Amino acid sequence: MKIFNLTQHAGSADQEGLVEPSAEQKKRIIVLISFEEVPSSEEMEARAHELARIASGYSAAMIGGAPYFQAPLERALLKVGVKPLYAFSKRESVDEQMPDGSIRKVAVFRHAGWVAPYGLPENV
Repeated sequence: MKIFNLTQHAGSADQEGLVEPSAEQKKRIIVLISFEEVPSSEEMEARAHELARIASGYSAAMIGGAPYFQAPLERALLKVGVKPLYAFSKRESVDEQMPDGSIRKVAVFRHAGWVAPYGLPENV
């Protein structure tokens, strides 16, 4: 399954099947998922439909970001036959030995799977 990245973040190597957009597409995606003012329903719907057009042709798209925008984006993607998916990550605590002998604790997020919105077929 090819999963198109519709988030502002670059995917990680362990997100199997994830396809990154071109640099031009990424710039447009970031504009479309970023809101500077409280959006109207019409604005969210228009942006969601444009994002769905960008992702059309893929079997699925990784989405995420502003919670109020996910439902319109899910609906728009489904209308063009693209399954919306959310990345599921596990946080691991890693200890790093520093040159001065101290220990630095770092949180590392590891991709652990894909989750479809409630009501859609099984997770990937």
